[in-house]
Amino acid sequence: MKKALLLSLLFLVSQICFSQSLVGAWEWLETDEEGKKIKGVVTFSESYQAAAWFDAETGVFVKTNGGTWKLDGNTMTEVAEFNTAEPDKVGETASFEIEWDGSDKMRRVGMDAWATRVDDGTPGDLNGAWLMSGRKRNGEIQQRDTDRPRKTMKILSGTRFQWIAYNTETKQFMGTGGGTYTTIDGKYTENIEFFSRDDSRVGASLEFNYELKDGKWHHSGKSSKGEPLYEVWSMRD
Repeated sequence: MKKALLLSLLFLVSQICFSQSLVGAWEWLETDEEGKKIKGVVTFSESYQAAAWFDAETGVFVKTNGGTWKLDGNTMTEVAEFNTAEPDKVGETASFEIEWDGSDKMRRVGMDAWATRVDDGTPGDLNGAWLMSGRKRNGEIQQRDTDRPRKTMKILSGTRFQWIAYNTETKQFMGTGGGTYTTIDGKYTENIEFFSRDDSRVGASLEFNYELKDGKWHHSGKSSKGEPLYEVWSMRD
């Protein structure tokens, strides 16, 4: 009885501590100069974050940025790994204040829009930041060096995902896409809300097989173009 009570208390404490973290996904709405509603989404893993903006009605991609982050009190410090609107800022460190008291609402000081928490990293089996570390070709997995400047990162909360292809050395951005996802019975399903390379893919759902092997995410199925794929992803955090 005492052991069960202790375990319950430890679980409660861990849940309270986790709820005080920014880890998870947050959303907000902005209005651009033409009066269009722009949806903003930011996803935080323990050490990395990615933010994306897209037309709230059509899903047309607007911009994205992200990199490492840390929070000291209410001071957010970020080091940019990609930034489509201001690529010259890649590699730079920026600090700014946020208004947040541990609740499900936050915003950057000086901004009008408040972000609302979508999830706290649960229930996603794949919550975290991942780098593509391999592909299967001709039946063999070919490893990819994740320390090189050219990266493909996928960052997931409990319910949302975003992938980004970029180069930290040249500051080049190659593409991004994102939306919601589920992991059920070995099936990973993406519901696309924005896709920088092809707006016509917005609204599509893609189903893949997934499996965690030795801490790596094995991902197989067909790409958005209908071509077979087998990818291996390694956790960054």
